[in-house]
Amino acid sequence: MSGESYTVEALAHVVGGRREPTDDYWGGTRAIIRIDDPRYTPDATKGLAEFSHLEVVFRFHLTDPTDLHLGARRPRDNPAWPQVGTFGHRNMRRVNWLGVSRCRLIEVDGLDLHVEDLDAVDGTPVLDIKPWFAEMGPRGPLHQPDWPTEMLTDYYAPHHDGERPLPT
Repeated sequence: MSGESYTVEALAHVVGGRREPTDDYWGGTRAIIRIDDPRYTPDATKGLAEFSHLEVVFRFHLTDPTDLHLGARRPRDNPAWPQVGTFGHRNMRRVNWLGVSRCRLIEVDGLDLHVEDLDAVDGTPVLDIKPWFAEMGPRGPLHQPDWPTEMLTDYYAPHHDGERPLPT
């Protein structure tokens, strides 16, 4: 049913890493996902360090709510790429402003999860954290058009300028 609404609460926030969202150069960006919901104790992260990657659901909190593009448009406004509908994009211009990212888990320190390659900025509200299970990855042959590969060539390329050091 369309029109249903739900209430979700942030259970963590991104600390450190990038200050501003950008289209590319997220590679090597380190941050902490700090679980700051008082309902959780360090027991909530028990066993998590056994995993190499996390899947993180977050809210694009810096997005201008009037900047929605629900119809078809060209990715990054590039005239060389085809018009694609809102569900063919993975950007922040969506009704619920939800993002999903897979990142490397570097260390678990109580309720601080040290991560790399998380494409969410400092202060981002985190709505859910899940370990990445290889068995949950795509099944069957993969296919996609050429434009995402071209567009994302530098997405995880190294970036060092403007990053904040990790908090202590």
